[in-house]
This record gives sequence, structure tokens and C-alpha cells, in this order.
Amino acid sequence: MARNIVITGGTRGIGQGMAREFLKRGHNVCITGRSQGSTDKGLQELQADVNGTKLIGAACEVADLDQVRAVWNAAAEAFGGIDIWINNAGIANVIQDFDAIDKQEYDNVVGTNITGTFNGCKVALSGMKEQGHGQIYNFEGFGSDGRTAKGLSIDGAIIRAITAITETLVKENRNSPVNIGFLSPGIVITFMTLREADHMSAERWLATKRIYNILADKVETVTPWLVENMLADYGKHGSRIAWLTTPKSIGRFFKAFVLRQKRDMFAGLDV
Repeated sequence: MARNIVITGGTRGIGQGMAREFLKRGHNVCITGRSQGSTDKGLQELQADVNGTKLIGAACEVADLDQVRAVWNAAAEAFGGIDIWINNAGIANVIQDFDAIDKQEYDNVVGTNITGTFNGCKVALSGMKEQGHGQIYNFEGFGSDGRTAKGLSIDGAIIRAITAITETLVKENRNSPVNIGFLSPGIVITFMTLREADHMSAERWLATKRIYNILADKVETVTPWLVENMLADYGKHGSRIAWLTTPKSIGRFFKAFVLRQKRDMFAGLDV
């Protein structure tokens, strides 16, 4: 059965990767970008993966509730309803100590990641309750379990907030027609990862790359798995779809330090 999917921030990175995998499997997809130019570019890059289904896009600043409502309306009109809404739109703060982060930087990150997720949940909940079904997924990441790390103050706080709202929505919607779930892709090398290199000392970036080479994966590795599990999970409530589990992390450190197996996640990238 073809599903109707909305992915906020689906023009590149993990969002585009998921859009591509849904399209390949015969599902209708709506992506959003922050500008019409980025949205059009994302649509163009996905055209080859359209498999007898519909692909649409909408420029949307997810921190603006009215713009998010407009995305719902456009997708619902094009597809006849929305089955899965993925709050993927997000930006990462550069890895820096908190006192070095510019206020404009964290205002932008908080507006996109927290307010954007809240807006997506509000709009999708309302629309899905009205249509009588639907699934919403929010992203988790480092900090969702309470851990902290130097240089990740803003990211950690944001992820913890998103986990908290998602856990609350799970409780509030146990008897509603809307199912809520968590997506945890682990560490994925995207354009945002490469952005970090421009704001770090050479020594700090080298240390960061060592960890990424142990734990990280590429978009094309993770997104097919995420999509297959979301499709299989449809109709289930409170699910946590996690790629980089604790046992997998331990196994990778074992391979890196005991078996001396090397991975180079940055081969061919300009870093």
C-alpha cells in the first residue's frame, strides 16, 4: 500500500535520503526547504527516484506555524491525506564552547529545531486526528539520554527537549488515532558534519574525525534501514527506531581498538 509522506527539511542530508528511499518503494513524498530555490533543487535531485508516485515540495520556514500549516494543506490536497509526518528539519550548532557561540547562532538553531518540531507536531496532530489516522516521528540524537559533551551544549539541550515533548505526546495520544515515534539515526556524515570542520581548530577536528570514523555512517547506509523500519512500524505507538544501538557502538569500538579495523568515512570528501 502506498503511503503519503511529509519530510520537513527533505532537500538534502538524511531528509533527502529518506525521501529517495520512500520514492523508490512507491510512496508519495512531500519535502520542504527553507527557500524556494533549495526546494526546487531538492525536487530536481529526487526526480530520478520517482516510481510512478507523486513528489511535491514546499518552501517552508518551520519556525513559522502558518507556513507549516500550508505544507500540510498542500500535501493533503495533492495526496488525499498524510500517513507519515517526519519532523526532520534541523540545523546543528558548530562544536564550540558555549561562551564562544554567537547569540544569533543559537537563536537560529533553537527556532528551527525546537520550535520547528513543536509546530510540525501541532499541525500533524490536528490534521491526523481530523482524518482519523497517522504517524509522527521526531528525531533523537546525542543528549536524548541525558549525556553531555564539551562543545555540544546547544545540540544536547535541543535534543533533550525534543525527546521530552515526544515522550509526552506518546502519553497524551495513547487513545488517539495518531501514533508517535522516535527516530535515532546515529552519527551520519552530512553537509552539517562538514560545516563543523570550518569552526574547529585542526587538533579538535582531528579528534572529532577519529570518533566519526569509528561510529559514523553515510546517508545511503542509514536511510534505507530507517525507511524500511518506519513502514514496518506503521500503526504502532511509542516505537523507537534506533540505528546506532549501544551494542553496535561497543562492537565498533572493539573492532577499532582490539581488531585494529580502520574505517575512513571522509574518503573523497573535501575536509
